[in-house]
Amino acid sequence: MHQRSVLLLTAVLAIVLVACGGVLVADASTPTKIPEGVTIGGVDVGGLTPAKAKTKAQTELLNQLERPVRVTHGGRRWTLTPKAAKIRVDLDAAVDEAARLGTTGNAFSRVYRNVKGEKVDREFSPSSSYSRAAITKLLDRVEKDVDRSPKEASVTFEGGSLDVTEGRVGLKLKRAPVAKAVRKALLNPSAPHRITAKTTKKQPETTTAEVKKQYGTVLVANRATFKLTLYKNLKVVKTYGISVGKAGNDTPAGQYTIGNKDPNPAWHVPNSDWAGDLAGKVIPAGDPQNPIKARWMGIYDGVGIHGTSDDASIGTNASHGCLRMHVPDVIDLFPRVPVGAPIWIL
Repeated sequence: MHQRSVLLLTAVLAIVLVACGGVLVADASTPTKIPEGVTIGGVDVGGLTPAKAKTKAQTELLNQLERPVRVTHGGRRWTLTPKAAKIRVDLDAAVDEAARLGTTGNAFSRVYRNVKGEKVDREFSPSSSYSRAAITKLLDRVEKDVDRSPKEASVTFEGGSLDVTEGRVGLKLKRAPVAKAVRKALLNPSAPHRITAKTTKKQPETTTAEVKKQYGTVLVANRATFKLTLYKNLKVVKTYGISVGKAGNDTPAGQYTIGNKDPNPAWHVPNSDWAGDLAGKVIPAGDPQNPIKARWMGIYDGVGIHGTSDDASIGTNASHGCLRMHVPDVIDLFPRVPVGAPIWIL
């Protein structure tokens, strides 16, 4: 009885030893493989040897990283190619770490894992590099094309017409977020490779709206054409015939403002030789000796716009510096022009 027990135990031990030996042989004869479920840079390398895993990851990653990065703003586009960016992917460390998972545990656990096909949910990121100088050059190009200083709105009178220079909003590239998005696109195939260049806006100190408000009513007197033009919101509303100063009593050129208005003006005669006995006197409205008819809009140093009874003088150099108008015209113009309105005299 005792002898049979010994024989049975010996047989069992022999079987166990043979089985263990088989496991060890199987483990030793099986090349190291990366466990199922392992990825490198998003590439599935489970069940592959380290060499094959590196080849597969390198092929797929490099193919994915061959996409150029494009920065856009409005209708413009700037491109950075992988070659210009000098993208490099180092897979060695990631493959070594993934391969070590295939050697963890003992021979029995490794054989069991291989037989059962158990998965290990692990992701390894390869080491990647790029040229920082290439990104800087890209952003410099974008900045050069996008950045602009704000333009102040203004009003000028050139070539016989009133012109407004439209104000323009300034732009400044937001370099930091654009650079971050470019770096991410260079290293991550799934990241957006079309990047919108974000900008900050800088308003001009004087906007077009402010200029139009400031110049809501403007007068332009052209001494050469004997015309007075009324502008509202920088657009021509009406043009009137005028008389201007004769030689020696020239109407002064320049930019002025309407300083005062009088709907029933008296004539404050200047102390000039041409005034004769009337010099220094005040001739009341309606007096036949008062040449200022109907309305008065003062401009500068006794010069103003007024009506005249001498209709034949309109279109000539006949006044003592003032801008004469037909009486119906000055009556029409008077309520349209507020005190403080600018007037250009050319």
